[in-house]
This record gives sequence, structure tokens and C-alpha cells, in this order.
Amino acid sequence: MHYRLIAPKTAYCLLILSFVAFSKSSSAQDGKALFQSNCASCHNPVRVVIGPALKGVTDRVPDNKLLHSWIKNNQTVLKSGNKYFTDLYNQYSKVPMNTFPGLTDPDIDAILKYVNSYTVATPGNNGTPTATESDSTLLYGILTIILAVIMLTLLQVNSNLKKLSDDKEGIPSAEPIPFYRNKAYITLLILVLFVIGGYFLVEGAIGLGRNKGYQPVQPIFYSHKVHAGTNQISCLYCHGGAWESKQASVPSLNICMNCHAAINEYKGDKIYREDGSEVNGTEEIQKLYSYTGYDPKSGKYTQAGRPIEWIKIHNLPDYVFFSHAQHIRAGKVQCQTCHGPIQQMSEVRQFADLSMSWCVNCHRTTKVDFPDSAGNTGNKFYNIYEKFHKELKPGDSITVEKIGGTECQKCHY
Repeated sequence: MHYRLIAPKTAYCLLILSFVAFSKSSSAQDGKALFQSNCASCHNPVRVVIGPALKGVTDRVPDNKLLHSWIKNNQTVLKSGNKYFTDLYNQYSKVPMNTFPGLTDPDIDAILKYVNSYTVATPGNNGTPTATESDSTLLYGILTIILAVIMLTLLQVNSNLKKLSDDKEGIPSAEPIPFYRNKAYITLLILVLFVIGGYFLVEGAIGLGRNKGYQPVQPIFYSHKVHAGTNQISCLYCHGGAWESKQASVPSLNICMNCHAAINEYKGDKIYREDGSEVNGTEEIQKLYSYTGYDPKSGKYTQAGRPIEWIKIHNLPDYVFFSHAQHIRAGKVQCQTCHGPIQQMSEVRQFADLSMSWCVNCHRTTKVDFPDSAGNTGNKFYNIYEKFHKELKPGDSITVEKIGGTECQKCHY
């Protein structure tokens, strides 16, 4: 009679293992998503961006508890006088890292697992290195399917053995029902399909109107990697509206011609499209001349100019108010916080989903830039919150959330 208990318990254990497999896969995915939403604006696993490369950070800081404390609130760790982090703080011009008190320990572990498993493959056909990540999603998926088949098989075997035992003991029993006609199996299958279908339905509904990863082909191949990266042109030189107004604005052709009236030939490193095809930089400059009506040989504008029909990438709903000036000038938010490592993009793509939760999480972690005691630095608009400022202790901070940054009326008319 023991086999009647063994089979169901075995099936139950296999089912638990399948859930564990799924959870491990989800954890790997969560690590990448958490890194992209919280860390990628300042860090890369293998390259220095605004902050240091993160791969191998657990080797450099073996104290897991200390590392978690640094990520959640680096100011507290700096106050403790830790030499490694103090040296790191000084190395990067004493620019404080954002605090992430909302990240749980499992979230941080998932991020660390992701960056430590990040690897760079050999250069591709286009001569640029391609990044690959260690992802066992497919393996876990196959393992889960195999375990599910074994579970169903064992349940069927258990049913057959029960019938044989009943027949031997003279207990009348009905014929075993095939699994495809078994109401319990059918109900379980329907529930599984309902859960999976519901998950993808909700994910699709949440993603309506969001274009994360959107990367259209523009009329002229404009490389931010060449301009903002290699040549170190300030974002505000072209997008001056971001400093003074709601819109960052697309730069006028006059701004482009400030440089390209003299620079009519590209002599830099080879540049490539996302599909790996090489771009002729000089030909792209000639396209600019065709739009402006400029003749590089005579150095004069010989034809009427026409606007470039750039394809807009970042769009917010009409009912959302967002001011670049309030963030860039008053809040001193870096462009990369919302637009990602723009200085590394040959073709611009939408880095973040720009969802309400994404914005709110930023308001919950971003510190208010109060003026100093002499009133020489910081945003003087925040003088209306002088009470908060005076109550601050060394190492403490006030986030945007504490001064109404998550109130509905701040962003919605």
C-alpha cells in the first residue's frame, strides 16, 4: 500500500522542483531588468561609464552585507570611514551615487548575479564587440517540461497500480480514465493556460503605448557615439532647450552647420548600423548639405533649405507634464538617467519605458538639491522647504517624494 503514497509525494516534489526552476529563470531575468532600470544610466558591467564597471564587484567587496549597505545608502557607509569606498568616492570626483533604499536584498543579489555573469564575446563581423549574457531560461524551461511529463506519468502509473491492488483484493473499481478525459487533469491544464494567458494579457496591456527599445531608421545617420562620445560635445550644445524649457527640442540645422560648414568629411573610426552594415560618414554629411542647400565647394548656401523629417522616439501621453528644465537645471539630473548611455549609441533608441512607476521610483530615490549654508549652490527654489533643510543631519537627505514629488497634480493636469 505504500506505493499509493509514494507516487503522489514524488509527483508533488517534482512539481515543487519545476517551480524552483522557473523561479531561478525569473531571478536571472529580474537581475537584468533591475540593472537596466536602476544602474545602467551610470554603470556598465565591463566598461566605465559615469561610475565604475561592476563586473567582479563581489570579489572587490567580499563583505556582502557591506556591499548591500553601500547600494542602499552609500552616505551611511562613507560616514563609517570605509577605506575602499572612500577611495572610490574620491576617485570619481566625490560625485555621490544615488541611494536605492527600495531595493531588497534579493533584488540586489539578482543584480550582482547578472553583472558577474555578463561576458563579452569576440568581435563580430562588423568589428565591434558584441555582448552576451549567461541565461539558462531555455534550459530551465526544458527541464520543467520534462518534470511535468514525469509527474503526469507517475500519476497515471499510480492510478493503474491502485486498480491492480483493488482487483487483487476483490474491491470493485472502475476502469482507469485516460488522462485526456480525466476531469482533474483537464481542470489543471485549463488553470495553467488561464494563468499563462492572463500573465501575457496583463503584460501586453501594461505595455500598451510604451516603446522601450524603439529605434527607428532616421533620414540622416546621426551618431551620438561620435558626437557626444568621441568628440565630447555637450548635450546642451545641441539640445539647449533642455536647460531652459519644457522641451529639449531637436536642434536646428544652423546648429549642425556651425561645425559642418567646415567639417565636410568624416575621418573617424568606422561606424555601423544595428544590422552590422558600415556607414559612410562623409555621405551622411552630404545629406545634411542637401537639406540645408549648402555648397561645400563655394562655401555658400546656393539653394533653399528644407527641414529634416526626424522620427520622434520619446513620446509621453498628452495628459503628462514633464519639464526638462526642472529636471536638468533644477534637479541636476543627468541625461543618461532617462536616455541611458546615449554617448555610446550610434543609433538612438528608447532606453526606458517612461512609465509612471518608473518616474515615481526615481522621485522616491532622488535627493533634493538644497542650497548650501551660504546660498551659493543648489536650487534656490527649494528655499520654501527651509524647514526640511535645517532639520537635516549630516549624511541625511530629503528625496523628491518628501516634498510632493509623487502627488498626482505634479505630473497630471
